[in-house]
Amino acid sequence: MSVSLESVNTQPPITPDTIQRAKEALSDAQNPVIKQAIQQGLNDLETLAEGKFDPPINGQLRRWILRSLIHSLFRVKIDYPQRIPRRPVILVGNHLNHIDPFLLLSECFASPYFHILGDARTLYNKWWKRFILGLSGGVIPLERRWGQETAIIEAAEAGHKGLKPLAQAIKENVPSGESIKTLRQINKAVQVILEQEQGLMLFPEGRLGTTEGKLSLPLKRGTAIYALRSGVPVVPVALVGTQHLYYRKTLTLRFGEPLHFPQVKHPKHKNIDKVLNELENALFELLPSNYQEPDELKLFSDFLNHFFC
Repeated sequence: MSVSLESVNTQPPITPDTIQRAKEALSDAQNPVIKQAIQQGLNDLETLAEGKFDPPINGQLRRWILRSLIHSLFRVKIDYPQRIPRRPVILVGNHLNHIDPFLLLSECFASPYFHILGDARTLYNKWWKRFILGLSGGVIPLERRWGQETAIIEAAEAGHKGLKPLAQAIKENVPSGESIKTLRQINKAVQVILEQEQGLMLFPEGRLGTTEGKLSLPLKRGTAIYALRSGVPVVPVALVGTQHLYYRKTLTLRFGEPLHFPQVKHPKHKNIDKVLNELENALFELLPSNYQEPDELKLFSDFLNHFFC
């Protein structure tokens, strides 16, 4: 039986915050330092797809750097630590904040070496992210438009004249994410990673969630396709408390049991839907049913949310 979760609107409403976030995203897309880092990530993707990836630093050092950073700022609680994967898996989590992949990397074992499949700009938009990921590699960058940017374009096309200059700038500077060449490279890179018994980390909502304990539905099909083609188990993990950050807040990771699916070289819709249904249910079981934000002093909240955004 399928568990249905509350979903969110496809695009955010046009508000001053939406417009400001779209402007910030466009600025990142035009920033030459960020553009250079993304290009390097795309170059590394080609190398990865050829099966030649050799991490500049080992997983243990990457884990130590991230663990030192995150544990100096937050309390971290692990539920079901015995389920933290020690073998190659596809690690799949809900997504509330851009800290999420770094938090997971800080708590997972150094081996298998996990690769992050995620949005390029949010992985490279801060100097410290570029520094750590430049050292460690292990990124499969997705160049795509954010929900706020797509909302601006749709509003402009619907007749919102004041948004037309911003929408045009977005179209000219931000890839739509539909490049066939890049998508093929990503698929090949994922195949190679899993064949070489490394790990893959991804967030199938495809966007940041808006509410603790809920998912943005429907989940993206890529997770199911990768799992079916490879036969590699999927481990669900719920991230709790990461949406709004502040100093010494408790961030919780709840690891689920691995989900096993028969390998299917050419998955059909029914195979994909079955995987997504089981994954959705598994995440729902791990997520809190009634999350309450702690009633405590929220020190450095603005700084930390901006630092990790």
